[in-house]
Amino acid sequence: MSGTAIQRVILIVLDSLGIGQLPDAEKYGDKGADTFSHILRSKPDLAIPGLLDLGFGNIEGLAGGKLARPSVRGAFGRLGERSTGKDTITGHWEIAGLLTETPFKTYPDGFPREFMDAYEKAIGIGTIGNVAASGTVIIEELGEEHEKTGKPIVYTSADSVFQIAVNIDVVPLETLYKYCEIAREMLVGEFACGRVIARPYRITGGQRQRTSDRKDYAVSPPAKTMLNLLSEAGREVVAVGKISDIFNDSGITDSVHTESNMDGVDKTLEAMKKDFTGLIFTNLVDFDSKFGHRRDATGYGHAIEEFDHRLPEILAAMKESDVLMLCADHGNDPAHSGWDHTREYVPLVIFGQPIKAGADLGTRESFADIGATITEIFQSGKTQIGESFLAEIRN
Repeated sequence: MSGTAIQRVILIVLDSLGIGQLPDAEKYGDKGADTFSHILRSKPDLAIPGLLDLGFGNIEGLAGGKLARPSVRGAFGRLGERSTGKDTITGHWEIAGLLTETPFKTYPDGFPREFMDAYEKAIGIGTIGNVAASGTVIIEELGEEHEKTGKPIVYTSADSVFQIAVNIDVVPLETLYKYCEIAREMLVGEFACGRVIARPYRITGGQRQRTSDRKDYAVSPPAKTMLNLLSEAGREVVAVGKISDIFNDSGITDSVHTESNMDGVDKTLEAMKKDFTGLIFTNLVDFDSKFGHRRDATGYGHAIEEFDHRLPEILAAMKESDVLMLCADHGNDPAHSGWDHTREYVPLVIFGQPIKAGADLGTRESFADIGATITEIFQSGKTQIGESFLAEIRN
């Protein structure tokens, strides 16, 4: 294999940008889900020239092929999910080469009273809520009661999450984080849960608005992932956004918090200015949290355009030995019922001087092919699952 040696991979997860139902979607209640196509239907004038130039529109099955271009600058494909589930942790862990066969436990009827009694005793105050709900809706429904009593709002979703919302002008942010740390310690064994999430908000202009101080407390991966293999081989693993939370810092050599998609792009660009060999792993969460879960297809479209507008900056910052990979971790169809993730294929676009323009990877079996390819690039061992596509995209 000839050409420029790859020194760095910039892997950006466009959180929840699914591109069509997986064959088993009906088992998850997601028949007909297609996040991108339904965004396009809501916003037919969607302008994403940068993504299309790299090959996004040429991905098999995407938008019925109507966005395909005869010539593109990148490689492209779509990835299925082998793991059981459709949540953030499962998707990211599979990207990094880890198979989740037993789904994380969910609590559609709220957490058992036995657990809540013990939890309230541990934090020294009662709670309100304990239902499956949209985060933006529940702070409106229960915000006034919370602000009068100081009792934190607890809620969950179709994912394995224990979410705690407080007004940080009533309950300090440090106290909210402490509530989360206690929950994380307790949500094991019989009451196992994938993530505990701090959901701070405050009243601004008469509206309850969530702040950027969200914090995730995840379980650690049960086996080595791409991140561990890279760092153990002496490569840098720089996590941007909630990546460090999702992997509970396992295998990460440096991390930075982000406040929004555009802040995530800014932080990624800052990391790209540094001289090192390894991986920059970025999650852009706004697509999911601000638009997918809120079923805002038009807003989701604007967010994609906003990212596309920043793509030239990312490409300009790339060195000759850099490779950019764009993908997603699940779907979150804004036209689907409810407010939760959807079981879908995810896109993959790859660009860089070492990459063969126009290489079509078709449909791959697993998100883990990304991790298998990156570990092959850095000769850092093999991931638990995944088949490398390096030979198919390498110049």
